[in-house]
Amino acid sequence: MIEVEREGAIARVWLARPEQRNAFDAALIAALRETFEALARDAGLRVVVLGGRGATFSAGADLEWMRASLELSEEQNLADAKQLEAMLAAIDACPVPVIGRIQGAAMGGGAGLTACCDVAIAEPAARFRFSEVSLGLIPATIAPFVVAKIGQGHARRLFLTGHAFDAEHARAIGLIHELADDLDAAVAATIAEVLRAGPEAVRHAKRLLRELPHGELAAAIAERRSSAEGQEGLRAFLERREPRW
Repeated sequence: MIEVEREGAIARVWLARPEQRNAFDAALIAALRETFEALARDAGLRVVVLGGRGATFSAGADLEWMRASLELSEEQNLADAKQLEAMLAAIDACPVPVIGRIQGAAMGGGAGLTACCDVAIAEPAARFRFSEVSLGLIPATIAPFVVAKIGQGHARRLFLTGHAFDAEHARAIGLIHELADDLDAAVAATIAEVLRAGPEAVRHAKRLLRELPHGELAAAIAERRSSAEGQEGLRAFLERREPRW
């Protein structure tokens, strides 16, 4: 269902339903939420990689899960939707960078999951689609995360038409940041960039993004400048040496 690999300060979280193309059902949604909530409490964590086992990152909603929703009341469907919303929020709120490793396809909720990643790297052959309207539905739970990533202009076309698009278009609109034939090498390069940065500064930078535009920005940079890590980083730069963290 979910596999977690830990290597020092790096956690790799895998959607592990390859036979179902890593599609969401209630159990996977709950497991993914619990995993990211636990990772958020880990003070030694510095970066998370989110990927999918097999040929597909995530095909979105599981067919059997969707079939079961036909028998649910509106209240039960609301509870189901709130669970999905909470899972996406847990990934989005992870206090360290989340790197998405996207192969094959990211459809519907899988594309929403991609939008929750701070850095998303896809293979050139990957395909994407917000397919909900083709099923008579709407991408309601994923919308805040997707619109924050690609903006309303692109979301209007993709949400209203269910248009399928390729990885190059995904990069052009900001859903994906990088295309790579060798996903693992590209992910490793991004991990290395994160690990070269100050660990506290990275956490504060992610919090800063979540607080815009209402945060106390001047106070935030003043705190960082006076912190032990901020002082070490500035001294290292001025002394032309590597920082000690």
